[in-house]
Amino acid sequence: MNRTDRAPVVTGLLLAAGGGRRLGGHPKALLEHRGRPLVERAVRVLRAGGCDRVHVVLGASADEVRERADLTGCAVTVNPGWAEGMGSSLRAGLGALTATDADAALVFLVDQPGIGPEAVARVRTACGSRGALVAASYGRERGHPVLIGADRWADVVAEAVGDRGARSYLRAHRDAITLVECADVAEAYDIDAPEDLEHLA
Repeated sequence: MNRTDRAPVVTGLLLAAGGGRRLGGHPKALLEHRGRPLVERAVRVLRAGGCDRVHVVLGASADEVRERADLTGCAVTVNPGWAEGMGSSLRAGLGALTATDADAALVFLVDQPGIGPEAVARVRTACGSRGALVAASYGRERGHPVLIGADRWADVVAEAVGDRGARSYLRAHRDAITLVECADVAEAYDIDAPEDLEHLA
């Protein structure tokens, strides 16, 4: 069976490298959600949303994350340059996926526990080709998760710097993005500051 005869292979790419600087230096992957590390919840969401393959990018306290979190069945990349920002983790993750047969990466952030399997499934099923560019939207505002077809990875990597991740690329290619409304099934808040921790209660 050649590539055109099968459904696209979509790998969940979980960015979980952040050091939680505004949270007192507590790595976001290890923030607790219902008694377990937030990174575990994100892996479960990706799988429940239809991503049979999950690739996790770790950074801050990577050894501790591996020790405390159950990442069974996940491929893991450790980003030594995680302190540079999300862009370096996106580069590391997409770089690792180039050695696989994935047709697209569904990029998911560890610090958005308001986004569940329903939103992941909607974005994933909108992937039609290796040139796909799909994003969840919330009241017509683009958000996460974002699906990036493999034919676009090299260009995304070239522009992924600092904390911008794929933002510059997505802005420049906004007319190519398929927006999938998810406001009825998800909330796109981030866990960035101490006041946001109430979302994890």
